[in-house]
Amino acid sequence: MVKPRFSWSRRQLLGRGLAIAVGAGLGLWQGQRWWGDRSEAAALAEAIPFWGPHQPGIATPDVAAALVVALDVTARDRQELTQLFQTLTDRIAYLMAGGALKPLDQRYPPSGSGILGDEFPADRLTVTVSVGASLFDQRYGLAAAKPRHLTEMPNFPNDRLDPQLCHGDLLLQFCANHEETNIHALRDILKQLSGLVVLRWQMAGFQQPDRDPHPRRTTVRNLLGFKDGTVNPNPKDEKLMNRLVWVSRNSPEPAWTVGGSYHVVRIIRMFVEFWDRTPLDEQEAVMGRSRSSGAPLGYRHEEEIPNYQRAGKAIPLDSHIRLANPRNPGMGEHQILRKGFHYSRDIDRAGQLDMGLLFLAFQQDVKTGFEAIQNRLNGEPLEEYIKPIGGGYFFALPGVPDRDSYLGQSLLQSV
Repeated sequence: MVKPRFSWSRRQLLGRGLAIAVGAGLGLWQGQRWWGDRSEAAALAEAIPFWGPHQPGIATPDVAAALVVALDVTARDRQELTQLFQTLTDRIAYLMAGGALKPLDQRYPPSGSGILGDEFPADRLTVTVSVGASLFDQRYGLAAAKPRHLTEMPNFPNDRLDPQLCHGDLLLQFCANHEETNIHALRDILKQLSGLVVLRWQMAGFQQPDRDPHPRRTTVRNLLGFKDGTVNPNPKDEKLMNRLVWVSRNSPEPAWTVGGSYHVVRIIRMFVEFWDRTPLDEQEAVMGRSRSSGAPLGYRHEEEIPNYQRAGKAIPLDSHIRLANPRNPGMGEHQILRKGFHYSRDIDRAGQLDMGLLFLAFQQDVKTGFEAIQNRLNGEPLEEYIKPIGGGYFFALPGVPDRDSYLGQSLLQSV
């Protein structure tokens, strides 16, 4: 039997100078694969629960690899659309649990791609399914059920959106410890949904937790070298998530949306060569934070809450952190749950690196959440170094409460 292979983990072990040998105490996975430590083997085996009131991949702790894939639906009618969502539910539950490929007669296509072997680990995989505004057109009779603020993502003043990287009927967000796990899951789902969907665009992301994080948080650095997501709300705070992220029964939204969340995707290119030639004091003034510690300017620690002075002497009035959250009364209602991953694609025609931020955000109301923040950021000095090029607005479906239910069931039964 072929066992899963993650070649980069082997290189990682070699790079750390660790010898791989029987009896070396390096940790064993499924009796065949040696890993750097037992924690990595445990992470491969760890499965995130699929069933529940909310979809996984939203309030779930971050992992190293992400893949967002936009799809256009080609189902011919409501019945086929229902089949699509039922199939998605079955495959996602199967893939997130980990397991073995079903053996088939060799005269038929294999039951899986085989890129992880005949047995595949759970690897903390989550797959989050969201719907775009275009799914609520005349094709399936869903127009009356469209979430209140679900539209195509508008062009903001600094955007240069590529139509080939925007919008879609569906969005699948894959997150896992390893990129191979995401690719394995995507290929499985596309095979099962053949004839019901077509690919529109995709973007892969990666991240590495900060090597010296504050003991109470894990903060990543973006490709500009600054810590990112310091003031993110705590996803473990259920009361806070109910107020900021999940649509509730008291929300002015269609009843079927309860338990779901508005899902914003932004692909933000960073002009890293230009940034790397910018003096450090100017970089820090643009961000409003120390690059080394992540602390607000004039403070020592990343987690300290700045007391903004009107003159803006320590933290400039137009710095990113000050515009994003000016800490005026009522600003707490505009918080979003964000996830940030790096992306690195290619070299453009000018010979510049095409890399940046794959930005994901969840909120109960996209108007008071992401859009309120973005409107405050319009015109900020950071815009000289970044350019949003793609993404979209979507709505993350409510979770699947039990095995007798399926994704999108409340939507399809509402009209």
